[in-house]
Amino acid sequence: MVNCCGLVSEKNQPVPLKSISVELQVQDHVVSVSSSLQYVNEEEHPLEALFVFPLPADAAVCHFSAKIGEQEFVAELQDKQTSAAGVSEVSSACVIPYTLSLSVEVRSSDRISRLESSCSLDPLVFLDAQHTHATVNLSTGHRFNKDVELLLYYENTHQPTAVVEAGAAAAQPGSLMGDPVLMISLYPEFPADVMSSLASRGEFVFVVDRSGSMDRMMHHGKDAQMRIQSARDTLLLLLKSLPMGCYFNIYGFGSGFESFFPQSVVYSEDTMEEALNRVRNMKADMGGTKILQPLKHIYSQPCYPDHPRQLFIFTDGEVWNTKEVLDLVKSHVNSHRCFSFGIGEGASTALITGMAREGSGHAQFITGTDRMQPKVMQSLRFALQPAVDSISVDWSVPEGVTVDMLSPPINTLFQAQRALIYAQLKGQSSGTAKGAVTLKYKLKDQPVTNQLQFALKPIEDTGRTIHRLAARSVIRSLELEMQAGRAEAEAVRSRIVELSVQAGVSSVHTAFIGVNKDGKRTITGPLLQRRVPVRIMARRSGGGGGRGGRSGGGGMRIRAMPGPMMPCSGMPMAAPMMPRMLKKGAAPKMSRSGARSISTQPTDCRMMVECDSVSHLAEPEPQTDPLLQLVSLQKASGCWELNASLATVFGKTESEVANHRPAQVDVSVWVTVLALIWLYACRSDDQVEWQFVAMKAALWIRSQKPEGLSQCVCDGNVLLGGHVTENMLAI
Repeated sequence: MVNCCGLVSEKNQPVPLKSISVELQVQDHVVSVSSSLQYVNEEEHPLEALFVFPLPADAAVCHFSAKIGEQEFVAELQDKQTSAAGVSEVSSACVIPYTLSLSVEVRSSDRISRLESSCSLDPLVFLDAQHTHATVNLSTGHRFNKDVELLLYYENTHQPTAVVEAGAAAAQPGSLMGDPVLMISLYPEFPADVMSSLASRGEFVFVVDRSGSMDRMMHHGKDAQMRIQSARDTLLLLLKSLPMGCYFNIYGFGSGFESFFPQSVVYSEDTMEEALNRVRNMKADMGGTKILQPLKHIYSQPCYPDHPRQLFIFTDGEVWNTKEVLDLVKSHVNSHRCFSFGIGEGASTALITGMAREGSGHAQFITGTDRMQPKVMQSLRFALQPAVDSISVDWSVPEGVTVDMLSPPINTLFQAQRALIYAQLKGQSSGTAKGAVTLKYKLKDQPVTNQLQFALKPIEDTGRTIHRLAARSVIRSLELEMQAGRAEAEAVRSRIVELSVQAGVSSVHTAFIGVNKDGKRTITGPLLQRRVPVRIMARRSGGGGGRGGRSGGGGMRIRAMPGPMMPCSGMPMAAPMMPRMLKKGAAPKMSRSGARSISTQPTDCRMMVECDSVSHLAEPEPQTDPLLQLVSLQKASGCWELNASLATVFGKTESEVANHRPAQVDVSVWVTVLALIWLYACRSDDQVEWQFVAMKAALWIRSQKPEGLSQCVCDGNVLLGGHVTENMLAI
């Protein structure tokens, strides 16, 4: 198995990398990246080599070429039925000395506030008086001691924007690449007063896959858990995080299904403990993966008034009746929200994303070395907080012009999520040169309306980044339809191939085939495509692009981890690899294009990114994580009680904890304050996992109205060696 990124020999050894040149062209919330990497064969003999380049899951590769000596080879997209493809995995990293040059050009419809980086940059140069066009370069002498991160901040982060990109003059009018394409960015603002209070009501139903495949390891790295053990730990966090007075139930499914309770029960100390006892004994012993019947049973149960139903589904597989499952979820969309979690590489994308889409929820994938708990707790926050819904897009264009929506409908947006909406402008107008779009949505039942104007024909040609990302959006929607069995397979496949070849964007039904640029001869041997688990290289932050981006103060984060320095872990990425013979001293050049671009002096690549047989092993002994130990000891009300197990988490004896208690403070208040101090002082990096546990604890402390709380916090810091303030604890 290949375990390095970059150019590697058939013996899995890295070919020395000498230089990297990267050019970024940012257009509002998407970026086109072109990278050029140069390698030199220092061996005595020619090498058979593979080029392995990890790509973000939301990237669209649109160009790849390699130059070896004087010969240049270009990868051309063709129907996969006339080519072959292989699938494997890539992980690990390589370290070799090389140089890096990085240049960035930013164009925006919003005023650029600033650009920051984790590395030294030359001064930002504005190319217009409005500060909407700028360039910046990475300073020379980068030492590769850290990832290169760029944080781009716009002035009006939450203001929707509409950008029109001109069609290609050589493309057929009426085709996607020949017509102008519009991109709308929607990143709603969630005011603090709306988000300050979490819902204290709701019915939470957790549906866990207990099929045999859940006995697999989460990954093949150190300290990997079994999937079923990770699910048990996650259920522990979920059960401890629920608000008092809500309703809950837990289902396990495989070939059949079972539930902990005949129907959802009120969350209390007794029901929580009963559920936890059953969770501890939960095993992957229920056969296959059949999810339809448990869903039917759940939906047949009446909903509780004033307790909206929130469904959390965990699975690592796929089902044969995806369309029937999605239709069932969709038919109950008005009575619940569905949050789905795909565990491992084998989880069906169509099933996981489809259930979340039809259920107005959110989908998460846990792959590579990802931990399940942070992603699930993020979704729990989504479930407990208000969401943007009732999203509509209305167009006003002159006669002769029509708008063809390219993006699927968006039902829901949660805090820190952005939506990019693509549309094709067809036809021509003899009069008005402008159009308008009205965006409407509701947040906590309050209507919000934004109207944006846009030019029907952009004045300057800024490339085809938006076109290719729009094509990628259409292709992925068609692929999901095909997987779900919702459309005639051959017709959809033909449309995917047509779009893929036309836009130069890869798909599951097309493949890059290497062609000698000089002689136009196809290179012998198929171009391989491998699924590469890799850390996302472009992350959204505030002003970032793509649905699902995280807020980070209103900026877009572009993360570059050059060449073989890239650790391969995280979401699955597809990396084209070209087998070639390299002679000694040969320096191949590779290049890619798409919503992000990459090129190497042996290889040139470009791509586009929105800135968004089972081996049954003996289950290892569970890891004694102090955080999970602490959480497991919390009462449903939010408090802790003093015992030896709790003192052990603090690294103290029970008598030490008892003897340091301020005289005027109740024992439960004292140890609950200590638990909060320990969380903030010792596990601050894991706050997303324990945030609700801490909120319940703080709420319980406030309800006790204790005296001497400030002294309690002071003494707790002395005992545990912390520096946590009373304000931090929110008590």
